[in-house]
Amino acid sequence: MPDQPVERPNILWICTDQQRYDTLGCTGNRFVRTPNLDRLAEQGVLFERAYTQSPVCTPSRAAFLTGRYPRTTRARQNGQDIPADEVLVTRLLADAGYVCGLAGKLHLSACHPATGAATERRINDGYAEFHWSHHPRPDWPANEYGQWLREQGARFETRSFEGSRWVHAGMPAALHQTTWCAQKAITFIEAQAEAGAGRASATRRPWLFSVNFFDPHHPFDPPEDYLRRYLDRLDEVPLPSYRPGELEHKPVFQRIDSQGAYGGRGGFAWAEMSERDHRLVRAAYWAMVDLIDEQVGRILAALERTGQRQRTLVVFMTDHGEMLGDHGFYLKGPHFYEPAVRIPLIVAAPGLGVLQGQRSPALVELVDLAPTVLDAAGLERWPGMQGRSLWPLLTGRASLDRHRDDVYCEYYNGFSHRDAHATMVRTERYKLVAYHGSEPGELYDLEADPDETFNRWDDPACASAKLALLKRLCDRMAWTADPLPVRRGPW
Repeated sequence: MPDQPVERPNILWICTDQQRYDTLGCTGNRFVRTPNLDRLAEQGVLFERAYTQSPVCTPSRAAFLTGRYPRTTRARQNGQDIPADEVLVTRLLADAGYVCGLAGKLHLSACHPATGAATERRINDGYAEFHWSHHPRPDWPANEYGQWLREQGARFETRSFEGSRWVHAGMPAALHQTTWCAQKAITFIEAQAEAGAGRASATRRPWLFSVNFFDPHHPFDPPEDYLRRYLDRLDEVPLPSYRPGELEHKPVFQRIDSQGAYGGRGGFAWAEMSERDHRLVRAAYWAMVDLIDEQVGRILAALERTGQRQRTLVVFMTDHGEMLGDHGFYLKGPHFYEPAVRIPLIVAAPGLGVLQGQRSPALVELVDLAPTVLDAAGLERWPGMQGRSLWPLLTGRASLDRHRDDVYCEYYNGFSHRDAHATMVRTERYKLVAYHGSEPGELYDLEADPDETFNRWDDPACASAKLALLKRLCDRMAWTADPLPVRRGPW
């Protein structure tokens, strides 16, 4: 059983959408303005090699909220509803006395106006406050961000930025969905402080709040003034990592997406984009991150102002990455390159014994977060969970250098390319991707080729490594078998 804290911590769980690892100052980006997230990393642990369990939204979110792999949760696809018998960590916390709230996106069930649903279908998720806004567009009457805009006498609108087909000038910062999400979190934090004022620690109810920003998900539409900051340096913005001809020896899904994201339906055809187009999209994406950082700063300031920072565990992460033109295509799909599956992960808690100013090179997975949160709260691990708690690493009881021998990722008819079924395993040195029922797969020697340019799938010199990785992938697939129901007897 985990050590029981004297007082259960509050949990501020910040999740962005579609954010690459290399988008923060603390992860090496010299263009972005992320002082608040950089400071958060200095106050906690930055995991340098954290990986999602799926390169698309619903499977990833179901995985990190349950601590179970996508095929185990059965929420393997966007547009699919998570089964009602899945148990979210937020429900476990609520059952243990936590007050749980959410602002923004959840996306554990189908979220499309074509379904005819008034809002996203929910299971027993534990959220007592639920300020839902799947995305900024007011497609649903239940979109609280749209309701708030109307209360402000405003309406949601974007326009092409200087005639660009790919980038738009979005809502001003004061009316942006990112700002609205942050304000909901601040209001919740202030209300919890007021509710707990004057109470003894034993009677104060701990809380969890999920801040689920939609950005920096496309469309690329930051506030115009945030984007204009980049224009004077636009020529310095690096072009996407792409070697002409590299897709000839890679899976067909990538060649299709180079002609237009989402199997040709999402735009961003590589051949139609100029160097300035590529740089402008990247600048817009970073500008969206800048706004996220600013709003995270406001939330952290609210924790400080209300005297709750020391007893609050802060998690900052995202659901999956964004290709952003690397390897010749944009957005997401059945792709397992580092920009798509490696994500930022920061955990900080100044008053709870979490290490400060540390970086971990260990391989970790997002399924590890749910058991970590339970450990931090001193609660028993739920038997259906498959992740491995990071709490021993965070508190110095285990080395930050090692956690897993490999990381594992899945795509089962996840979104675009509905005939794609693929799995990935990545070790310290190699990454292998199998496209089930389709050839070729992908094999990269990350020591010799960190940019994943040269596919070694058919290279005889890598045959032994490929065989070992296929065995490892088979093992990981077997280990995703549901641990439930619990075995009760010897036979």
